[in-house]
Amino acid sequence: MAVDPKLRFSSRVQNYVRYRPSYPLPVVKLLQRECGLREGTQVADVGSGTGIFTKLLLDAGAVVMAIEPNREMREAAESMLAQNPRFQSLAGSAESTGLAEASVDLVTSAQAFHWFQSEAATAEFHRILRPGGWIVLVWNERLVDSSPFLKDYERLLRTHSPEYLELNHREFDESRLQEVFEPNPMQVASFPNEQRLDYEGLEGRVLSSSYSPEKGHPAHDPMVTELRRIFDAHQKDGTVAFRYETKVYYGRG
Repeated sequence: MAVDPKLRFSSRVQNYVRYRPSYPLPVVKLLQRECGLREGTQVADVGSGTGIFTKLLLDAGAVVMAIEPNREMREAAESMLAQNPRFQSLAGSAESTGLAEASVDLVTSAQAFHWFQSEAATAEFHRILRPGGWIVLVWNERLVDSSPFLKDYERLLRTHSPEYLELNHREFDESRLQEVFEPNPMQVASFPNEQRLDYEGLEGRVLSSSYSPEKGHPAHDPMVTELRRIFDAHQKDGTVAFRYETKVYYGRG
């Protein structure tokens, strides 16, 4: 039986909080320059998860409604951000945010849109946006062929994570993303991003992914054994480099 996407990360929250990368500051600069992000901008951060992108928006002065259906992830964001008076946490979904019509200036979704029901989420984004508002979709995309370490890591996932290819969001192509912004054009920007991880961080990073077999799964122990071998083969000064291209798809809604 397929796992409800809204529940997939419930058991992975601590690893997600500790070991998932943030997003490079040029992404925020882009939103400020192109999409009107400034102090007081009303933002719906949809599929906000543990609040990684939400925090960047708050740091830029925005008023953020963080929409997250997963209770455990939502509570992790609340524990980090609840002291900020411009943060509001809502138990909505991309398809039904609970926000009023034409109530926000900007809709963002970081590392999440591939989980949504695309047509319903797109309709909801357009409903809650004010006229002239912007939609911004962001992903950290691992550069799978950019180093011997990352090539080995990709092989590890393909060998030991049965759901990896099925759930890999890179299969969600740009032609489908264009439909989110219609009738307006979609613009694309990209920025380099990198994490340096010790072995504990690397293991936590892989286990933060929804497709990675957890303890008790027959593929878990072989995966961790191979992960250790890969780390030992490629580490320099006790760390490995996780390289990403941060892709930003944006346009008026």
